[in-house]
Amino acid sequence: MNIRAPASVTSAVIAALLLAGCDRIPEIELAQGEAQGTTYHIKWWSEDAPDRGDIDADLTRVLRKIDQDISTYRDDSWISRFNDSRTTDWQAAPPEVIHLLQIARMVNERSQGCYDPTVAPLFDLWGFQNENFQVPTDAAIREAMTHVGLEHLEIDADAGKIRKTIPELSIDLSSMGEGYSVDQIAAMLESHGIHDYLAELGGDMRIRGAKPDDEPWRVGIETPTPGERRTGNVVTVNDRQGLSLNTSGTYRRYFDDSGHAYGHIIDPRSGTPVTHDLVSATVFGHEAAVSDAWATTMLCLGREQGTEVADREGLPVYLIERRGEKDFTDSRTKALSETDRLTLK
Repeated sequence: MNIRAPASVTSAVIAALLLAGCDRIPEIELAQGEAQGTTYHIKWWSEDAPDRGDIDADLTRVLRKIDQDISTYRDDSWISRFNDSRTTDWQAAPPEVIHLLQIARMVNERSQGCYDPTVAPLFDLWGFQNENFQVPTDAAIREAMTHVGLEHLEIDADAGKIRKTIPELSIDLSSMGEGYSVDQIAAMLESHGIHDYLAELGGDMRIRGAKPDDEPWRVGIETPTPGERRTGNVVTVNDRQGLSLNTSGTYRRYFDDSGHAYGHIIDPRSGTPVTHDLVSATVFGHEAAVSDAWATTMLCLGREQGTEVADREGLPVYLIERRGEKDFTDSRTKALSETDRLTLK
């Protein structure tokens, strides 16, 4: 014999189940792995969660496309083939490369030439490419500098082409690569209707929305201490529309020669590593590729000149200088002190 529950009881059970579903807090998804010689960690959640397999497949596609375009470690990437060529004819370039070169040109002009993605010959000369470190002669520096200079690169964005005006010119977009990567990851997530996420690759981040319990995302800025990884100040993201966070530092890549430390940030105007005490710069913005370029630029400029440029450009920047073996002092640009998009404590 079948016993049918009264309609009112059935409705109550269904309502209870619906309420329980509404009260359930979505779980945060996590994707992590290695790419571009570093690691990535991507967190996201959505009420209408897309298929995880689709996200993973698109993430692989995005990272592979970036490698194919701008990886200097792949002989078959577009940028490697461009660098190996010795023609000064116009060459078709991927739209992504042209976009990054336009960012580079903008930052180069506004930093009095302190940011320059053609600096690779100097980087190699000092041994930072293969860790065969050396202090080169003045003559060697002058020779290398004849192959450096963003003014030797012409861009025709409408035609999708670029060309060198000197055959030996090469470009290296790695100083924007990690920032650009998290921009592309963020765009991929948003294409799936995901608007609450934290995308991090190599320490560079794009952050939007909040956690499932409506708590803001919080991330730490690493203390610039060689030989250890320790979180210093913590960033609370107040702007639900999102922000980018990019940190560059000199405290992990350097060498010592006769008691003098040489960091890997080379000033393209002099051909030598910078000599100031600024060891870490964190730039906040809307596009991580742009913030990434500015973070490198701050390390080239140093605190005093960097602060002047950042204040002129309205850039929120957090700077850390070394004042001894383990003694540091920090400072903030005007835009960072006045912003309500984030809290830094």
